[in-house]
Amino acid sequence: MNTFNKLLLAALISGLSLTSSAQTKPTELKIGITTFMSGPASVFGVPAKAAAELMIDDINAQGGIGGVKLSATFIDEGAGADKMLSEYRRVVQEMGVKTMIASISSGNCNTVAPVAEDLKVLNIAWDCGTEKLLEEKRYQYVVRTQANATTEMVATVLYLLKTKPDFETIAVVNQDYAWGRDSWEIFINTLRVFKPNVKVVAEMFPKMGAADFSTELSRLQAMKPDVVLNTSWGGDLDTFVRQASQRGVFEQKTLFVLPLLESSLERLGTAVPAGVIAGARGDHYFLHPETKNDPKHKAFIEKFKAKTGAFPIYSTYHMAQALVGLKTGYEKAIKANGGKWPSTEQVAEAMRTMEFKTYGHPIRMRADGQGLEDQLLGLTKRVPQYPFAVLDKMMIVPAELVTTPVGEKSPAWVKTINPSILQNSALKMVDFK
Repeated sequence: MNTFNKLLLAALISGLSLTSSAQTKPTELKIGITTFMSGPASVFGVPAKAAAELMIDDINAQGGIGGVKLSATFIDEGAGADKMLSEYRRVVQEMGVKTMIASISSGNCNTVAPVAEDLKVLNIAWDCGTEKLLEEKRYQYVVRTQANATTEMVATVLYLLKTKPDFETIAVVNQDYAWGRDSWEIFINTLRVFKPNVKVVAEMFPKMGAADFSTELSRLQAMKPDVVLNTSWGGDLDTFVRQASQRGVFEQKTLFVLPLLESSLERLGTAVPAGVIAGARGDHYFLHPETKNDPKHKAFIEKFKAKTGAFPIYSTYHMAQALVGLKTGYEKAIKANGGKWPSTEQVAEAMRTMEFKTYGHPIRMRADGQGLEDQLLGLTKRVPQYPFAVLDKMMIVPAELVTTPVGEKSPAWVKTINPSILQNSALKMVDFK
């Protein structure tokens, strides 16, 4: 081959390479969103869908992302894992969706993550809590824009010990699936760092979607443990609390720790008594002690209440975080790409090196795709302003104190926590006002 032909071939190869890597700016950014739209968990998933619609309308009204408006397709997680996964593949392969916001269920998150890698689609885990998602395997296309079970459970242990340090016995009533099992493992391993002699008097794992907790509640009434942990959510948590209230279980001297209760407070009304430890799975709360009067937060609350008739709950805040995180990631990638539309890979990479804010403290993303999210917990209180319990004695726990470092595994890491963190100056309580 002569010199001219060699140069011509090199130019052709270079041109082909540039063409294949160039990204055409789409006319719309199609996204797929999984959430529970049916079944007991829909009390949690339907509000999240409403929040997604509000956020997408707001983003589009402001010109979209890089001048491109969003278009969402919703997938019902309540149809079952197989149906959900089939729909997930369909919207990616047939509709050309390049970004998925999935999922609520920890089991579903673990299922879709390797599929996202296979399909080379950006997957934002928007609500699932299992720490195993990003600890057991490194993904290129999967990120999570909120905390995991470790952050949430370690923060809950710290709040519990600040509230009731002198207890001796504990029981657990958790859903029998990934989240229920994982959250209990992290919680008890952390608790034993501070109280190695704590006695577990009962471990109960009713099936997800159970309609009757009489067996579990009877055992709690008979055993009278000092503390009961229940990390259930959605319809399961609502049912448990209502039945516990009807049977007078809250009237005994047991302290109930319900780290996901914030999402059920309004629905449960008077069924929630004062004095229950409640978590918000992040530092988002419509009565957040620092941001409740922030104009953007107030506008979100007002729009959501006008659309649904209810106050926003943590699933709605997690959805908002996913969409603001997506917008922030795209904008960062566009800037790094010289103003050109970025590839999926560039957006996924950008989302690992950014910070963004919605309606609470900033979310800080890190190299493994895990978001660092501060945690708000409080003690329920009845006040005349609302027909349901609100949070009092609120504490916001910094994520850096309670999140497993990159490259480590939570079950082992929590055993190395220094008990002195209980004395950290950040761990202060704020009264409801």
